Amino acid sequence: MAPEVPVNVFSSSGKLSTNVGYSKRAYVTFLAGNGDYVKGVVGLAKGLRKVTSLYPLVVAMLPDVPEEHREILRSQGCIVREIEPIYPPENQIQFAMAYYVINYSKLRIWNFEEYSKMIYLDADIQVYDNIDHLFDTPDGYFYAVMDCFCEKTWSHSPQYSIGYCQQCPDKVKWPAEMGPPPPLYFNAGMFVFEPSRLTYENLLHTLQITPPTPFAEQDFLNMFFQQMYKPIPLVYNLVLAMLWRHPENVELEKVKVVHYCAAGSKPWRYTGKEANMDREDIKMLVKKWREVYEDECLDFKAEEAVPTERSSIMASMPEPPISYNPAPSAA
Repeated sequence: MAPEVPVNVFSSSGKLSTNVGYSKRAYVTFLAGNGDYVKGVVGLAKGLRKVTSLYPLVVAMLPDVPEEHREILRSQGCIVREIEPIYPPENQIQFAMAYYVINYSKLRIWNFEEYSKMIYLDADIQVYDNIDHLFDTPDGYFYAVMDCFCEKTWSHSPQYSIGYCQQCPDKVKWPAEMGPPPPLYFNAGMFVFEPSRLTYENLLHTLQITPPTPFAEQDFLNMFFQQMYKPIPLVYNLVLAMLWRHPENVELEKVKVVHYCAAGSKPWRYTGKEANMDREDIKMLVKKWREVYEDECLDFKAEEAVPTERSSIMASMPEPPISYNPAPSAA
């Protein structure tokens, strides 16, 4: 039987073992294009500083990110890593969102072998409590939070069509005539993983023989890591739709990580006009993000940085030139 995640990992105050090298662990996010997602990355960097994380933020970015944005991120203490884009095999599949096609490029982070373990966070995520203790989860597994199937973006799925959701599996049970229920499915906006050259090569090989599906790399990662996946509590990736779809499952005051992935919820462009965006809890969370983003006291100060051989070298290295065909950046 596979070992379970120790309970104390999830009740930790954020303190880490002293025998683990600082440069062996890092947070990582992904950035493409010249749009305003750079603000999300800045907010994330400042949020990790506010909760006194011990580990750096690596930004895996495509060549179309302008130098101006790279300089902003370096000034916030981020480690900038340029990566080549990855495209899925050509076919006629309709993605749930057009820009999902470029998200396969995130697979490059499995090649960051200078780190033994990393925590991936989308650029529209904010960390409100220290989660460094997730680096202490047992090795050999892929950790992430279960997704919700109740939003219309899931209208292509059998789960949505029958009203089934793994967040409340007893409310609408999976019909026996449809066979066994689908395996647990995670949201790929946040996950804990171990970089590995072998895994990286297997990911790229498998991608070439796997037809893309509506949720692009998220569907692909769920398929690839199905046997290794270990669910973690939703406090580590609160998808905003949970607030109106499954409020009984949410204890907002305990949430450590908020994922601003609902339409109209990006704090740096929030208007409150889209569906569900006029909710008081959404307004509170947007305000909370903006307070972190606008707090100049959280700006990176070089003299306060924890010295590490690896991060200091990488932060100053110029990115090598890469041949690149532009693709749509995240909306």
